[in-house]
Amino acid sequence: MIKIYHNPRCGKSREGLQILEESGKDFEVVKYLEKIPTKSELKAILGLLEIPAIDLVRKNEAIWKDNFKGKTLSEEQVIDALLAHPKLIERPIVIANNKAVIGRPTSSIHSIIS
Repeated sequence: MIKIYHNPRCGKSREGLQILEESGKDFEVVKYLEKIPTKSELKAILGLLEIPAIDLVRKNEAIWKDNFKGKTLSEEQVIDALLAHPKLIERPIVIANNKAVIGRPTSSIHSIIS
């Protein structure tokens, strides 16, 4: 099953959703600002992405700049920040075939759904 972690207010996320809709494949939409992933779910996503948590952070968000920028944070602290402020999670994230990509650029989505 294909899953997209989606923020309807984000243009790139809407583009990612459109790619999935046009693919004709079944997929699940997770509006992660409403249904925040659990810590174990987020760790699993990071494992599929094969990146450290800091690489999933939207570093230009005011929340990050005001509260975390310039601080040395452990992996757990970054994960806790993402869960406390899900707006910081880069989007969209698409999971398929035990792989995941961040849909920036959105063309990367094609690499895991084909």
